[in-house]
Amino acid sequence: MSSPLRQPPQPAAPRLDVPALLRSRLASLTPQRLDIRDDSAAHAGHAGAAAGGGHFSLTIVSNAFSGLSRLERHQRVLREVADLVPHPIHALSIRALAPEEFPSQS
Repeated sequence: MSSPLRQPPQPAAPRLDVPALLRSRLASLTPQRLDIRDDSAAHAGHAGAAAGGGHFSLTIVSNAFSGLSRLERHQRVLREVADLVPHPIHALSIRALAPEEFPSQS
């Protein structure tokens, strides 16, 4: 009896660097500050993202938000990252501020 041919193991799919993708996509807003936090570990077992992956929070400070409502700011951010939702981003918490709204670090 002949043994079945074995296929060589397939390399694991490369992990996406979602924070780098977000930085790249949001660069068009010329952020003065952009903080990205991966909250995935806190959501393990969550329906829709069973492994907990894809949950992120971001704070972005940009002149592009001056004079815009909170909804308009969120829409502006989501337009830039729309193709990343729902995969690899399952949930995105957005804090979008104009520079005058962000506390100074000095």
